[in-house]
Amino acid sequence: MKGVRLTHIEPIFSKVAQVTIFFWMMKILATTLGETTGDFISMTLGLGYYAGLAITFSILALVLWAQVTTKAYHPLLFWTSIIATTTAGTEISDFMDRSLGLGYFAGSIILAAGLILVLAVWHYREGNLRVYPIVRRDAEVMFWAAVLLSNSLGTAFGDYLVGDAGLSFVQGALVTAGIIGVVAVLHYLTRIDDVVLFWIAFVFTRPFGATFGDFLTKPITDGGLNLPREYASMMTLGLLLAVLYVSIRWTEQKPPVRSS
Repeated sequence: MKGVRLTHIEPIFSKVAQVTIFFWMMKILATTLGETTGDFISMTLGLGYYAGLAITFSILALVLWAQVTTKAYHPLLFWTSIIATTTAGTEISDFMDRSLGLGYFAGSIILAAGLILVLAVWHYREGNLRVYPIVRRDAEVMFWAAVLLSNSLGTAFGDYLVGDAGLSFVQGALVTAGIIGVVAVLHYLTRIDDVVLFWIAFVFTRPFGATFGDFLTKPITDGGLNLPREYASMMTLGLLLAVLYVSIRWTEQKPPVRSS
């Protein structure tokens, strides 16, 4: 089988979610939620980036421990893990920029190098970068390491577009949406390995969701809607749970398909 089909249904024993249109909808909502929640912890509560990083990483470690040690795929636990990585990714990006003074561009380079390294080690160990089926625990650990770095990279790149490149939140969202659109076209019209396209899409759905989160919460003078971060987070969480419910019902009506 060539790579991973983005719309393929994973075997029933896989530890990760099936990659369908619902997957990408929930990924974008999860990144929006991670952005608003991360900013709520560090900014609204006034805890700062050191405390925010400690809190989000403590939660992330607990959630990922539960996800990796469970023997079956649990949708709510899986998406809680995704949300935890996006929230931690927000804190990592802001910490690198504002606490370490690296800037979003340098932070993006460092995170991209880290992601490439993790993917290289994963490929060396497994012989592929297949995101499903993932059954063995060591492969799942590599998957979550790549997810965390991807979400952190996406956050830094999105902040670079808005903060350093001078784009508005809407313009930043349009740029990343355009990249995602190109990936979708390449998926259907070319023979480029779907694993490569998956990770490109995974990275760039993060800044797309993050810029939308900033659009919801930033002041009107900065081009946002100035919604309280806690309200934006609850609204996004409600939408995510609704899509998750629909995806579970849809999956129950479809027989599992084993990969060849």
